[in-house]
Amino acid sequence: MRLVVARCTVNYVGRLEASLPEATRLIMVKNDGCIAIHADGGAYKPLNWMNAPNELREFPDRWEITNPKNETLTINMLEVFSDAIHELGEDPGLSKDGVEAHLQELLAADPSVIEDGLTLISREYPTAIGPVDLLCRASDGTTVAIEVKRRGEIDGVEQLGRYLEYLRADTSLGLLRGVFVAQSIKPQARTLAETRGLSWKEVDYDELRGRRKDDLRLF
Repeated sequence: MRLVVARCTVNYVGRLEASLPEATRLIMVKNDGCIAIHADGGAYKPLNWMNAPNELREFPDRWEITNPKNETLTINMLEVFSDAIHELGEDPGLSKDGVEAHLQELLAADPSVIEDGLTLISREYPTAIGPVDLLCRASDGTTVAIEVKRRGEIDGVEQLGRYLEYLRADTSLGLLRGVFVAQSIKPQARTLAETRGLSWKEVDYDELRGRRKDDLRLF
């Protein structure tokens, strides 16, 4: 990973136009080609970014990043304070907690719980930015990418959207859509999913395990 700390301005031109005024920022260039621009605050989300595949061209005063969609991200380098490359090695990936991992396992065994007619293609289907929890086939032949969470929040919806961007580059998968699945999904996450053209589904963990609430009573 390449980490650059620089005083810069940033301009994006594509589906819309956006710009960042002059400030000192962290620019991350990941090994897979993704480029993200961060401020010293605002949690994990970058101010702007360009996913791979893309082409980075470096000039003495600026970087120009373009992608196959004809989007352009221009970083005007006013002063570079640090430019370092670090080898992070292979990442083992995120370990899910017991409930979330078991929920994924139960849904893989019977995807029709999510949607009638779904059949499993693969669990942990690989992409360049991490594995999709479940990849399924719908009864109409559509390929369905499914992200499974214990609690459904906005970041899970965004994660599914990023996976779909990479999966759509694989034409062998055909027509593709996404479903966000959790035990409970926050209203904001539902709204974001619908805005992004994604479906969502709440599932009952105890019911999937074959336990009814009545079974928990002593008498």
